[in-house]
Parts: sequence; structure tokens; C-alpha cells
Amino acid sequence: QVQLVESGGGLVQAGGSLRLSCVASGRTFSSLSMGWFRQAPGKEREFVAGISESGGRLYYEDFVKGRFTISRDNAKNTGYLQMNSLKPEDTAVYYCAARARSRYYTFSYFQNPSTYDYWGRGTQVTVSS
Repeated sequence: QVQLVESGGGLVQAGGSLRLSCVASGRTFSSLSMGWFRQAPGKEREFVAGISESGGRLYYEDFVKGRFTISRDNAKNTGYLQMNSLKPEDTAVYYCAARARSRYYTFSYFQNPSTYDYWGRGTQVTVSS
């Protein structure tokens, strides 16, 4: 069983930055592909970014392109989401998700939450205007 623990959320002013971390345990981290999702109050959970097992393939939702960067450090069993130029509409609970060995390497596959096996509990990000 894989456990995922997110951290790094908080309150930041518009235009500011945060870096989220997701520490994984219970399985060889380099065998897991990862995604970041978010859910704002009253809205459905939505995809933010995804990264393949090696970090060689990256996927971003349009609304974060150029502002957010997903990365991973397999030696530290940790994935990251660097968020810059934050906007009030980025306010949400951010979730880390993982699965063992992707079957496909396409945006739609990484975007689909049902393809992930493991989820963290989330970390709150609040962006004030």
C-alpha cells in the first residue's frame, strides 16, 4: 500500500508562490507516476499536472501552463508542484495522486483521476486578492 502525504500549502497573496511537496512511502517511488489535482469549494476535482515515473514526460492543464512546474526527486521519494504567479482562482485543496506504471503516456490518461490508485489527503492553498 502506498501512502502519500502532501505539504506546503498555505495562505499567499495574489502573485506569490508556493511549493507543494508529496512524500510517498510503501512502494519504490520510481515505479510510480504522479499527478496533482485540486478541488475548490463547490467544484469538481480537476487535473493540474502530471509526471511520468522517470520525470521525462510532463503534462499540464492549460490554466497552469507557464505558472506551475511539476517535478520529482526519486532519491527523496518526493514529488513537487512549484506554483508561481498565483491567482485567487487557484484557491483549492491540492491533492497528490499516484499509480504504479502508467499504461499510457498521454495527456488524457494522466488527466483522468480514475486512472490513479493512490491519493493523499490534500493540502489547502488559499490565494488572497
